Amino acid sequence: MADYIYTMEIRLTPDQQRGVTLVQDIARDAGMNIYLTGGAVRDIISGFPIRDLDFTVQGNPLKLQKQLEHAGAVVASADDDLKTLYLVLQGNVRAEISTARTERYEKTGKPPIVAPGTIIEDLRRRDFTINAMALSLNPGSRGLLMDPFNGAADIEAKLIRILHNYSFMEDPSRLIRAARFAARFHWPIEERTQARIQSAKENNYIEYITDRAIGQEIEQLAYEDDPLHIVRVLEKEELLKVLNPHWSTAKVDTAGLGQLIKTRQQMNQLGYTPDPSPAVLYLLTARLGDKDIADMRKLIPRKDLVAAWKDLEDNAKDLARRLVGKEAATPSRTWKLLSESRPEMVLFLEVTAKQQAVAQKIKNFFGKWRQVQQKLPLLEMTELRITPQMPEYPKIAHDVFMLLLDGKLRSRTEILKFLKPLSPPPPPPPPPPPKRGRAAKAAAVAPQAAAVAAPISGKKKGKGAPVVVPVPPAAAKVEVAKVPNSPKVEKHESPKKTAKPLKKTASPKKKAKVKKKGR
Repeated sequence: MADYIYTMEIRLTPDQQRGVTLVQDIARDAGMNIYLTGGAVRDIISGFPIRDLDFTVQGNPLKLQKQLEHAGAVVASADDDLKTLYLVLQGNVRAEISTARTERYEKTGKPPIVAPGTIIEDLRRRDFTINAMALSLNPGSRGLLMDPFNGAADIEAKLIRILHNYSFMEDPSRLIRAARFAARFHWPIEERTQARIQSAKENNYIEYITDRAIGQEIEQLAYEDDPLHIVRVLEKEELLKVLNPHWSTAKVDTAGLGQLIKTRQQMNQLGYTPDPSPAVLYLLTARLGDKDIADMRKLIPRKDLVAAWKDLEDNAKDLARRLVGKEAATPSRTWKLLSESRPEMVLFLEVTAKQQAVAQKIKNFFGKWRQVQQKLPLLEMTELRITPQMPEYPKIAHDVFMLLLDGKLRSRTEILKFLKPLSPPPPPPPPPPPKRGRAAKAAAVAPQAAAVAAPISGKKKGKGAPVVVPVPPAAAKVEVAKVPNSPKVEKHESPKKTAKPLKKTASPKKKAKVKKKGR
């Protein structure tokens, strides 16, 4: 159990970890058991990039909507029939919260009869073994993996396997999903599953696919790392026309799609995390008619994705207009404008820009100007004590970079002239080193001598007797300087070890005898 907690924590991005914590805390407060399920668990175990977070709760997730919005989550849409919330969490993390349920199909092509269920029953209704796993996020069992169909073993074997023989008959959209997973992971389809796929094609089950399933499959193409490869595989399997009868690879802007993938990777390396999904859908349908595009948009469940797709072209034109105006008249202004713009707009405009001036400025933003940023005069700044420890350092570094971009700082003299007024004052000198030997002893005796002199000099005239101040033995040999207007202070000397004996004096009786004899 602890191994999967550790695996989850190291595989999720920081934004995804915060999203998991947020959703699990809100579900716990509402008294609902919550699990990480589906593709998120599959990607955590397999090592593939985690595209989004799928949660399953034992309860109604629609009741959590207000708490989630209050915590900063954006509810993109909600499905009242399946009791599912589609979210965008902080950091542009896509998430989905659905209720644990059972699905019973009475007839091919008909919507299932849905009823609340346990987490194990919810896993049984899923498509493939690799997607039928759950990771507990509940106290006491957090990190416990539930894998009733041994999906972890199929991930290790790199196999795509259905759960039961009626899988494609119940939900024909699983035919598209099987082809999409095989193309994305480059995994083979298990032999029995392949036989069921062939049988489903012969019986033409795909005709019974629902509009909801078509919309979900169109949306999933927008999140693929290599959508052009997926589209080609679907076209080869004659499944692309199921999503739209006029759709083919000929209707796709293949050159633009390739440039989009390349630019996105470059932006990721520079620290930007744009969401390319609206641009991907735009380029995948670049040569389709307006009616076909409108029909596809109606089917996609995430309405925020549809809105971004619709507004993409107009927003890009607005940014292009600003890039050729006064707002971007200098390199520093252009840098500021592009830095403050949404990364999705910069990504899309870099691919679709037709004006040479706009394309060149975006190219410089990702290339030439980045090299200027690496040429900050760090040596001169260090000499003037302008270091990252200063609170003002980020602003100073930014101002220097802007001046370098505009060519206003060309020489060392110009750089120093600009930086000197910004230099902090020099630090105070260090304290002197401690004295040793005779100098240290003299320094220690000086305060004692001052203590002796102070009472004497403070004596009032005409009052009292001479003041005698006791002197410690260690200072017995030190002569105290005479203080004006003060009584004399006797000099103290230490007694000598070899003192001469005193002369004996006669007693009074002997003196009397001597006087008598003398008489």
